[in-house]
Amino acid sequence: MSETCTCGAQLPPDALFCHKCGKPQRDVSPVEPEPAAVEAPVLRPILPPQAPPLTFHNPVALRIAVVVGLVATCLFFLPYLNWLAAGYFAVFFYRRRTGQVLSIGLGLKMGWITGIVMFALAAAMTAAFAILLNTPGTLEIFQAQLKMVADAKTQEAARGIIQVLQSRTDLAAFLLDLFVFITGLSMAGGALGAKLVGQ
Repeated sequence: MSETCTCGAQLPPDALFCHKCGKPQRDVSPVEPEPAAVEAPVLRPILPPQAPPLTFHNPVALRIAVVVGLVATCLFFLPYLNWLAAGYFAVFFYRRRTGQVLSIGLGLKMGWITGIVMFALAAAMTAAFAILLNTPGTLEIFQAQLKMVADAKTQEAARGIIQVLQSRTDLAAFLLDLFVFITGLSMAGGALGAKLVGQ
């Protein structure tokens, strides 16, 4: 590199530009910036969606409990067995619908929800029948019909049911017993379903 510029100015050693005219004195390659350090992305594990708790606020559980409860109530001629099966099938259908494996405790909860639904249906039907029997004239018509179609043993059982439905104390005791049986058997069926369906 020469010590003078073409304009005649004296240049200091290693000058890049002329201090008088500004002419570049040598080729300068642009300095490339260092690449910014790329941070590795933080990988978070993908968790399965959290299943809603088994309560009456869980729409899937409630829908299944209502459908199974209605079917089990229609099978009233199979007492005890229909309530036990209702708890089992409520767990079975909940497992199929959600894919969630229920523990025995959750099976008990699903059976409890189904049992409450079935008790509400049974209590509503019992109350409707009690109101119907206490309507003036209905009891006499019912007893006359019963005498024509039923034998003595069936008539005696019907009289016992009529007495229960006409007494508030007996009706309350009957509904309490019904609540215990329906919910207890439905919970047992739910626990059994959780044990068998989860495998």
